[in-house]
Amino acid sequence: MKKSFILSIWLSIAISAMAQNETDALRFSQVYYQGTARSMSMGGAFGAIGADFSSLSMNPAGIGLYRTNEFTLSPTIYNSKTESTYNGMYGDDLRSNFSLGNMGVVLTNKIDDGSSASPWKYYQFGFGMNRTNAFHNRHFIQGDNPDHSKVDVYLDRVWNTDPSDIEDQFPYDLYPAWYVYLLDTVRDGNGNLVYTSPVPQGGIRQFETQNTWGSTNEWLFSAGANLSDKVFVGATFGIPYTRFFRETIYTEKDVNDDYAGFDEWSYTETVETRGAGINLKVGVIAWPVDWLRIGAAVHTPTYYAEMQDIWYSSVEAKLEPDYNKKSSPTGEYLYDISTPMRAIGSAAVIFGKYGLLSADYEYVNYSKMRLRAPDYNFTSENQNIKDYYTSTYNLRLGTEWRLDQFSLRGGYALYGSPYADDLNDGKRSNVTFGIGYNEKNFSLDLAYINGSMNQNYYLYTSENYSTNATEQKQKINQFVLTTRFRF
Repeated sequence: MKKSFILSIWLSIAISAMAQNETDALRFSQVYYQGTARSMSMGGAFGAIGADFSSLSMNPAGIGLYRTNEFTLSPTIYNSKTESTYNGMYGDDLRSNFSLGNMGVVLTNKIDDGSSASPWKYYQFGFGMNRTNAFHNRHFIQGDNPDHSKVDVYLDRVWNTDPSDIEDQFPYDLYPAWYVYLLDTVRDGNGNLVYTSPVPQGGIRQFETQNTWGSTNEWLFSAGANLSDKVFVGATFGIPYTRFFRETIYTEKDVNDDYAGFDEWSYTETVETRGAGINLKVGVIAWPVDWLRIGAAVHTPTYYAEMQDIWYSSVEAKLEPDYNKKSSPTGEYLYDISTPMRAIGSAAVIFGKYGLLSADYEYVNYSKMRLRAPDYNFTSENQNIKDYYTSTYNLRLGTEWRLDQFSLRGGYALYGSPYADDLNDGKRSNVTFGIGYNEKNFSLDLAYINGSMNQNYYLYTSENYSTNATEQKQKINQFVLTTRFRF
């Protein structure tokens, strides 16, 4: 089971990352809610609280608790560090980013002026953007492999291919490797043409630097209403827009100068993905007694139509005394992704004007992700999704305590592993803190988020050759500053 999982999930990453596969579906299906400093400092546990622009992406009924117009703006500083251990050798790298995590306006209208018997008190409209995921990361991996080279994987793939067909069948990796003489042909003892390589089979040091950036931002159109200050309803039409960039540089070196005729070679690949989708969120919040709020929300699957992948690659080889480089053509492909639906249950205990405790439980089934295209059926990729991903839960807890105009906040979030057998782990946790200052028409909030995630990463994997797992620990530090103006 585990070997099959490695082959199916990581083969496409390590060998042919240009191809659209189940890992792309997972990347654009995972949601780590960003937004205002108040919500993030409380671990994102805002499904039953409302009156915060972040709630429009979680439980849209939260818009129903607004009683004034409000404009919200949240710049953020995001820092990600990844520590990697491969075959006993350590490497680390980090990436920082300054961006806008949240921006929006809510307009509130009072229905009941005291002369009407209508139970409807307010209705609201909202428009803006919340960030739902960030892809900023960089890793550096190094380690000695005594057994094989990535070129051995190339040799397996090209084995039964006529040399004249390499360019047409493998334009993005094997043909550049062939062009710079990483792959060559010789006659065996029977006079048959066989493939060979000057790169030694093992005893070399392997390196990889990977840099990713981009985000998923969701544009929101929301509406809600207040029924007797007891029930609040809302709906959000979302247009998520995603941008993802990845540059990977894989290198093998003869660091001890043990092999005549070989110095080093490298493979560089750049991938860019852009796309937009649509979804719908509906929610309700009940306030049955002064001290308790209960919320529920359902998110439809997000349908991304015509996701666009653009990629190109190059291979460089230093085969003493020659140096050669060859770039691939630029590839482009359009495909669709549908993400899983989400269901969120929430509760908040209110301690008058002094503070509150809140909790969100979110259910999502990643085995429901699907890839589609008009010219390819994605049968194997979608079967891998069914077999190797599973349902999971996300738990968010938060608290807030007020002292006059000031607030202190804290929270915790746990995002469960999407993998059926937990082979790659992939759990993510956040510990959060924050402070706030509130005036009648203005508030200022600051949040700090400390996140961590462990996972395994494979430099390459094939039927006959697989590297040992690289153990990776990702650490995230994020600061969010939110200004809110009421009018």
